Amino acid sequence: MKKYKISLLCLLMTILCIVSFNLIGSEVLEDGTLQEPFFLIPIAYLFLIISIISAIVVKLKNVYKSKKSR
Repeated sequence: MKKYKISLLCLLMTILCIVSFNLIGSEVLEDGTLQEPFFLIPIAYLFLIISIISAIVVKLKNVYKSKKSR
């Protein structure tokens, strides 16, 4: 579990970005422009990709290490 800290942290940040986007919400201003926290969407995707890649790397290291010790 300790090895997956980065993956879990990035996954938590992904969830926080998505929840924040939904809590802040979007609105149309009087001049017709849309005001929304769009920057949270790509950041959430970035954290998700980092989480997946780091989990795969840790898992592959564990598999390689266990095969090497046999």
